[in-house]
Amino acid sequence: MTREERYIKYLEKILSANEEDEACPIQKTLELLSGKWRTHIIYELCRKPSCRFGELCKSVPWATNTMITSILRDLERIGIVHREQFNEIPPRVEYSLTEKGRALIPALYELTRWGEKYLDEFNGALKAQPKDGEI
Repeated sequence: MTREERYIKYLEKILSANEEDEACPIQKTLELLSGKWRTHIIYELCRKPSCRFGELCKSVPWATNTMITSILRDLERIGIVHREQFNEIPPRVEYSLTEKGRALIPALYELTRWGEKYLDEFNGALKAQPKDGEI
């Protein structure tokens, strides 16, 4: 089956899906990746083979340490992130993507391609809209 045939089959599956279908893979995936900082953290871990907690905090400065810790624990629980603790002084912990996590890279690449193609159009549309209180 070619890539285009798989794509058409996938679209047919989505379009024919029942709203109550709890097994919809795209819905479950979006739920899994939802949250303000999850995709940012996954992206940062895609860029490096491993990353220390402090590096992640610097790369996502808008998120609190507590929030990053919570997200990392959750991603570790679902098997996307691997946590390795080194018993040395001072203690060191590194995070990396598991095989399951690395399997997200092609999806992120496709999102990048979409952004490259449509982001300028989107930014232009935002600039053209009147701001609150303007006519």
